[in-house]
Amino acid sequence: MTTRDEQLRDEALQMVEENEELVSQDPYRLSYHLMPPVGLLNDPNGFIQWKGTYHLFYQWLPFKTDHGAKFWGHYSSTDLVDWTHEPIALTPSEWFEKNGCYSGSTIDHDGKLYLFYTGNVKDEAGNRETYQCVAISEDGLDFDKKGPVVHLPDGYTAHFRDPKVWKKDGLYYMVVGAQSKELTGKVALFRSSDLEEWELMGNAAGSYQGGLHDFGYMWECPDLFELDGNDVLIVSPQGLEAKGMNYQNVYQAGYFVGKLDYSTGSLSHGEFVELDRGFDFYAPQTTEDEKGRRLLVAWMSVPDQNEQDHPTIAYKWIHNMTIPRELKLMNGHIYQQPVEELKQLRKGSAVYYDVTLLDEERVFEGVAGKSMELIVEELAIEEEFQVRIGGDVRLSFNRKQGVFTMERTSYVDGSREKRQCELHQLTKLQVYVDHSSVEAFINDGAEVFTCRFFPSPKDESVRFMARGEVKGKLEKYGLK
Repeated sequence: MTTRDEQLRDEALQMVEENEELVSQDPYRLSYHLMPPVGLLNDPNGFIQWKGTYHLFYQWLPFKTDHGAKFWGHYSSTDLVDWTHEPIALTPSEWFEKNGCYSGSTIDHDGKLYLFYTGNVKDEAGNRETYQCVAISEDGLDFDKKGPVVHLPDGYTAHFRDPKVWKKDGLYYMVVGAQSKELTGKVALFRSSDLEEWELMGNAAGSYQGGLHDFGYMWECPDLFELDGNDVLIVSPQGLEAKGMNYQNVYQAGYFVGKLDYSTGSLSHGEFVELDRGFDFYAPQTTEDEKGRRLLVAWMSVPDQNEQDHPTIAYKWIHNMTIPRELKLMNGHIYQQPVEELKQLRKGSAVYYDVTLLDEERVFEGVAGKSMELIVEELAIEEEFQVRIGGDVRLSFNRKQGVFTMERTSYVDGSREKRQCELHQLTKLQVYVDHSSVEAFINDGAEVFTCRFFPSPKDESVRFMARGEVKGKLEKYGLK
């Protein structure tokens, strides 16, 4: 550990200690989502189950609620429910990362945890350099930095970051989010036999490739993995223009399903599909655990999307992760479901109702709270069904229009804003509420809507409304 590294760690811990009481007083602080102890959290990094323990690292700036020279914070868990905040994994202490240890991934190699990340460097004029770096740990807590293993190849700008590494048939592969010299988004693919020397195979996918036309100027946070016999590329493209109900956020996060030719490095794929239709979802990262499940966690926000208007900034913190989700691929479409372990959050007795609504709005006794899980299933909807949470977020399905909508009050100007998707029918709605977040899983995760919201801290209400007749079964669980 260098002197600069020790200094940065001490300064970060001092920020945590100085602001601990203020942070804890925020009524919008979450109860079962991962958050920073102070400052700004963004992309999930290095998500892995290693030697029986889940590790989730995260982009962290402890000194302010804005972006800058990022650290890697670190959480660990044995069950995806109870998490321990571990010592800082990386600080931007070396020349090759002095302006930030940017996003990346981890992999098990010879019983050691190899951590790959982007070292970000800027000169006084703001000119950027980028290095793909590695750090190695024998205990999952202390990391020995080995420095850059991939320098910027020809054909790309310095917007070249977020390495994701995996092993296939005895070789190692790395995808990196990239921007070509022509200012188009790409995913670069590398190959290695030893995790040290890396060969550029070319672009696995990107704008003007694989049937795409212009599809953004930068592709961030790529993740390529096998699922149900197919290859899936998750990526966060920047620069897509809104198209109908699609691409309504500043930047997007979604996936392509196809097949990677490991001899040529090219991915043949279908269309791009957004992973989450809500307001706040970006930079997802996945891992395969020891049960063979493909798990996903994402950042519950979007870059450059009014971040500095979040009211939590007054309490010296901002942003959180989504709950962990399990991915399944059915008929070429990814379904996301809350991991089974989250049932451990349920406390007390469940509340059950057989629901019949007819052109009315109703509340049900015991169905309220700041931290809860709602399940409405076996739904039969004649015309329209709505659920309103905390007097603010409204989830609705209009059968005649074939549209599902999430609506909230803007924390920027107080207007009502919405996100939507086409939906043939609504049979099941599962919702996780946590003080200032809502995650809604539609029809067992065929579609998902995620958002932050900032209601009156005293409003714990849940209201149900029907146009025409609505029937279904309602369950409500308080969550610890």
